[in-house]
Amino acid sequence: MAAGKRISCILIDLSGTLHVENQVIAGSIEALDRLRRTNLKLRFVTNTTKESKRLLVDRLNNLGFGVRTEEIFTSLTAAKIMVLKNNIRPMLMLQPEAREDFQDVPTSNPNGVLVGLSPDSFNYQTMNEAFRILGNAGSLIAVHKGRYYKTLEGLSLGPGPFVSALEYATGVEAKVVGKPQSNFFQSALESVDGLADETIMIGDDIRDDIGGAQAIGMRGILVKTGKYREGDESAHGIKPFAVCDKFVDAVDMIIELL
Repeated sequence: MAAGKRISCILIDLSGTLHVENQVIAGSIEALDRLRRTNLKLRFVTNTTKESKRLLVDRLNNLGFGVRTEEIFTSLTAAKIMVLKNNIRPMLMLQPEAREDFQDVPTSNPNGVLVGLSPDSFNYQTMNEAFRILGNAGSLIAVHKGRYYKTLEGLSLGPGPFVSALEYATGVEAKVVGKPQSNFFQSALESVDGLADETIMIGDDIRDDIGGAQAIGMRGILVKTGKYREGDESAHGIKPFAVCDKFVDAVDMIIELL
């Protein structure tokens, strides 16, 4: 896409782009402050499902990012919308810290399964319980199907492999709501009255962040932090608008384009 095209909105991934767990990626706080001073519209879009939005905001602000609750659009938010719209009473395969966002969702006598990143749930007993619910014509909702994510100890399995296991065992296809789904990005844009062709997405995942955003007409900047691995910029047939070493370099590029 042409570099001279107007920019009015920036979508920013969180984990792997601004921070890894409770460690800030160098320069990210200062770069975000500079980006805010441009008065571009900002939204933080995340597949993070291990904690509620409230806890996520608290953690980001404790790290020094100064974000507001309304600036964050999560896959948990999108999943809750789908559950309520379709009258699903889900078995929640979520960490306790994430269940806060579903306190007002009926879960007794479940007729579906909702899967997020929940290491405590990925065991035979819980997976078998989910299998039986799905075997009784239950719905399977995946908050996202991320293959892996970055922790301080290295790459770790995401929820995607466990969602795929349930699909394989039951023949039930999951309804996926997080990145890279087009509906997720469209909803994030609508929350800030943004236009796809005036928006840049910054993230560390070539498929979920860059591929998903560019599929609806955004420009994607891939950063070489978080889950990035050498050669990702040419993987999956996806060509990013740009590739930068880290978030601070992406912000420098955006400011130069304004």
